[in-house]
Order: sequence, then structure tokens, then C-alpha cells
Amino acid sequence: MADETDYYALLGVSKKASADDIKKAYRKFAMKYHPDRNPGDKKAEEMFKKGSEAYEVLSDPAKRQRYDQFGPEGVKSQFGPGGFDFDRDFTHGADLNDILSQLFNGAMGGGGRRRRGSIFDIFGGGGEAADPNGPQDGNDLRYDLEIDFEEALFGTTKELELPLEKDCPECHGTGAAAGTSRETCKQCGGSGYVVTRQGFFQMRQPCPVCRGAGSVVRSPCKACGGAGRVKERSTVSLRIPKGVETGTRMRLAGHGEGGTRGGRPGDLHVVIHVRESDLFERQGDDLLVTVPVTPDTAALGGDVEVPTPDGSARIKLAPGTPDGKVFRLRGKGCPIVNGHGTGDLLARIVVEIPSRLTSEQKRALEDFRAAYDDRSYPVARAFRDRVATFLKAKSDLAR
Repeated sequence: MADETDYYALLGVSKKASADDIKKAYRKFAMKYHPDRNPGDKKAEEMFKKGSEAYEVLSDPAKRQRYDQFGPEGVKSQFGPGGFDFDRDFTHGADLNDILSQLFNGAMGGGGRRRRGSIFDIFGGGGEAADPNGPQDGNDLRYDLEIDFEEALFGTTKELELPLEKDCPECHGTGAAAGTSRETCKQCGGSGYVVTRQGFFQMRQPCPVCRGAGSVVRSPCKACGGAGRVKERSTVSLRIPKGVETGTRMRLAGHGEGGTRGGRPGDLHVVIHVRESDLFERQGDDLLVTVPVTPDTAALGGDVEVPTPDGSARIKLAPGTPDGKVFRLRGKGCPIVNGHGTGDLLARIVVEIPSRLTSEQKRALEDFRAAYDDRSYPVARAFRDRVATFLKAKSDLAR
């Protein structure tokens, strides 16, 4: 069975598939797994939900781009990476309904919970549908937050400004003007759905009059235009602990989108993205720093100053320290989240060759070159020995 988190594999298309190819694949998928064609088959019902979710994402260019970049987590909310979007566009959902309408005469069967804000209904576990006029819980939201390396290392507090939808304070989410109330929809009798029959299929779709709400507003609230919802900016304080890294997730309960008609608000899921440092490279809980030293220090030995998150530390180089040698400073690395210790600092020595020399410095180096012998450079001598061995072997084979 295809990986259900890989939307392309689920629909049986490649990542380069065109919009038409994706639509054709979903049409075939829906014909196979639609609950009305598989009555009582919970696996088919679950597959249909997964496929509908995949098509909803891949049929929308913006969501598809976020999915390609961040995977399924990038499209968990209706907002993309980097914040929120007031002007959400659900027009691609109408396309999904069109396909299902073509397949099943405009009807979408199945029961279960109806999610507020969705263009199409998601098939649940069967049974009676939730009361469309009752409380509806708010959606969980995702917020992608970029922070500096230093903020991740030492911890910080961020103020997140979130544009959220909440119940209108004037009508308390009903959408009806003061002194009036919502009226039960006569078309669906308040259920929010109408049922049609086609042969042995019984199909249910959102009521075209109330659009699934189960009730209608005759005198709309002036503050919200009858929507029952208003957009409001909310500021949330987020404490980021020491040692977080890219991909760290933080959940703020109750700070997602507000519920309707007394429903509970959703949660806010913050995903951390850490910018790279110009000084340190993170390797798990360890930090790597490159320390340049002069040739004379590497040759003669000496003390070298190394930067650490806690300040400077000193390491002692032995005479003849080679280029690339790594020193481990225990407990001088990155703090482990939630106070479970600290990683190590790896200091890598890099011998820097001088690029500008005075006449006096050049003469000194020439005097040094004239004075040294093979014993001063054992690595170079070993290299020349290996070259000589190779050339001799070649010569012997040529005889």
C-alpha cells in the first residue's frame, strides 16, 4: 500500500504530474474508495478521506508548493509557512466538489463530524452527523518562526502577532442582528444536509440553501455582515527554551482559531527554524568551531584562545600540531533542551598560510627552508616514499 503521508504516491502520480493528471488520478481513486461504493468498509472510507486530503493539497498551487517544501506538516493548517494569511482562498475545494459531483451526481455520502470552514465534508466513522447549529471547535493552526542562532542557543521570548477569526462580539457568533435569531433552514429541516437517491445509492450533500449550517440569517448583524465571525489580531508570548533546533515544535493550547457558538478554540503549533551561525556549526548537541592558527604556533606549540558559548577558553597546542586536529572541550557545547545537560565544543585547528610577507619575513622563511631536512616533515617524506614505490612498481611491470 502507498505511503499515506506521500500524497503523490497515494494518488499514483509523479511529483512532476500536471494538474490534469492529478485530477484524473483522483477521479479514479474516488471511484474506487468512495464510501457509497464500499458500504461498511472502514478501510475504504479512511482511504477516501486520505485521497481527498491529498487532492485538496495537490490541486492548489500554493498548498502544493508548501507540501513539496515542508511535507504534510506544511499544510496542516490553512496558513502557510512564515505566518498567517487573511485572504484564504478555498476555490480549489469547489473543484474537488465538481469531481465528486461528476462521479456521484453531486452527492457526497458518509456520516460523521463536519469540520467548520471546509468546502467539502470529511467522511467520519458513520452514525449521525454533528449538529450544525451546535458548538464547533476551532481549527488548530501552524506558525513557522525563524529565530537567530544565538536565540536558539541562549533562549528568548518572542511576541507572536496572530490574525485570528473569533465569534463576533455583537451577535455572539450567530450572525443575526440584535433582537433577532437564526432561523431553521426549511430546505433541510436544520440538519445541514439534503439526501438524494440514485439507484441503490443514497447520497448526502450540504444543503444548497444554508450551505450546511442548518439555519439561515434573515436579518444579518451589521458588525460582521451575518458571518458571525470577525478577524482580530491577538498577541501571544512564546518562551523559547535554550537549545532548540530547527524542527522543534511548541504547542500553545487554546491559542489557535476560535471556536463558534461556544466551541473550544484550537491550538497553535509553532515550528522553529534556526538561522545558521557565522561562528559555530551545530552537530546535534555539539558545536564545531574552526580556529585559525599561524604556522609557527602549530610548529612550536603554544596557547590558543577558543570561543565558546560561555566565553573564551584556552587550549594548549603541542609542538607539531597538524592542520585539522580537533580538540574536544567537554560541556562547552549547546544546552540540551529542558535542562538535561550540555553538549561538547569541537575546536578544529586550521593552519593559516600567510598571504602577505615583508622582505624580512621572506628572508627568514628562505633561511628556514635552507636549514630543514626530511626529519622536519615526516608526512611529506612518507608521501615521497609512497610515490617512489608506485613508480618502481610501474617500471618493473614494463620490463
